[in-house]
Amino acid sequence: MTYVVTENCIACKYTDCVEVCPVDCFYEGENALVIHPDECIDCGVCEPECPADAIRPDTEPGMEQWVEFNRKYSEMWPVIVTKKDPLPEAEERDGESGKMEKYFSEAPGEGG
Repeated sequence: MTYVVTENCIACKYTDCVEVCPVDCFYEGENALVIHPDECIDCGVCEPECPADAIRPDTEPGMEQWVEFNRKYSEMWPVIVTKKDPLPEAEERDGESGKMEKYFSEAPGEGG
């Protein structure tokens, strides 16, 4: 099992989760985070830290696409270990549907 970041992180990018991760398996894109599924130790401490409820275990139905999404971008983006401010529109975008098509950027974040 692993945990993955799902669509609700897009255009929010809360980083509360990265501070509690004991193995530093979060990676930062321009407007989202991902978890490297091969580095995650399945401890689950990140899941309750996400204000947007965007972190889910891969054992939930329909998570296969998010495992591959997280794998792909964790290999392209820099690691992030320090909490940063969420994106300015995070509160209004939290829970919005269709964020992948509307907002997702493949560009890397700054990391750090």
